[in-house]
Amino acid sequence: MTANEIIPQTARPMPFPRVSADRTVRLVRESFAAVESQAAELSQYFYGVLFSVAPETRDLFPINMAMQRNRLLHALVHIVQMVDQPAELLPFLRQLGRDHRKFDVVSKHYEAVGIALIAALKRFLKDKWTSDVEHAWTSAYDTISRAMREAAAADTGPAWWPATVLENRKLNRDLSIIRVRPDKPLPYLAGNHISVQVPQRPRMWRYLSPANAPRDDGTLEFHVRAVRNGWVSRAICHYTRAGDMWQLGPPLGSLAVRRATGREQLLIAGGTGIAPLRAIIEDLARWKTNPVVHLFFGGPDPESLYCVGELRALAATSPWLKLVPVTEEDVLTGGEQGTLPDVVGRRGPWKRHDVLVSGSPSMVRATVARLTSGGTPRERITYDPFTVD
Repeated sequence: MTANEIIPQTARPMPFPRVSADRTVRLVRESFAAVESQAAELSQYFYGVLFSVAPETRDLFPINMAMQRNRLLHALVHIVQMVDQPAELLPFLRQLGRDHRKFDVVSKHYEAVGIALIAALKRFLKDKWTSDVEHAWTSAYDTISRAMREAAAADTGPAWWPATVLENRKLNRDLSIIRVRPDKPLPYLAGNHISVQVPQRPRMWRYLSPANAPRDDGTLEFHVRAVRNGWVSRAICHYTRAGDMWQLGPPLGSLAVRRATGREQLLIAGGTGIAPLRAIIEDLARWKTNPVVHLFFGGPDPESLYCVGELRALAATSPWLKLVPVTEEDVLTGGEQGTLPDVVGRRGPWKRHDVLVSGSPSMVRATVARLTSGGTPRERITYDPFTVD
């Protein structure tokens, strides 16, 4: 790899033709679509360039880079999808900038990432890499990095909070409820998610959602399922012990019930995706009046609906909460059989509801597609674009 291959022309002063905002969006999306099938190779090349131009950044990442390369792709896909939605993209980027403080990221690292990103795109786009495409990506990355840097600089809170594990309660072989207590109060809201680093997997931060609303004692409860090939989730479930010290990043996310709208709410959770919605419901229970909340909680079998008992108890004393358990087999009393998208779809329409969706990426995609095809406006549907492993 030569210096000319590593340092793209955008790192040196050069004139660019003027490209309209609409055309910038189109060029970014079209060019990314042209290399998306080579995502694994592109991300591998990206990190090779990054570690060449800024060797100190290697210590910011885990030894095993396979999962990190996958997470880069997911972040890029999400940003590309939102590139023409600044009202949603900028808050997401600002959250990302604040969250990256925990990595000790400094301004020069953003410059190195920009060099690596442009170099990787240029290499894989080949003859499709034009001056207009280069200008579009340079402009887009400038917007991304500026929003993240400004948010990080403006944040005066801790980059992360130390927290002590109080309990690892095993519900079954692959599902644990972990309770932790931060040394200092962590200012999160019900529905937020938090990046977590555990001692068994250093530098492998993962996002988890507290399953409880903020409490006076500051404790947080996380629901963690050990997924196949999940380095972090399996370590948490099988090896976490009381007394372990965790690190918790700043709260992120947009899942929330906006009571002031007066609209009925549709909450849809798959598996441990119930955690942030459970926190929201616990928070709503503090109020005397609430909008009607339809909660669909689904999984393959009754065992996967591990907290349906406490949700039923809460629904029994909260007339605003309408619970529908959903299983693909062995239907629960009062529940329905099928996949979450199918059951929610046939119970609709949900055109006038605010919708929150939480679960695996495939479940979220299928559910959002079913809702929008049924007439639910896309802007009424909220979900957080992250995975737990």
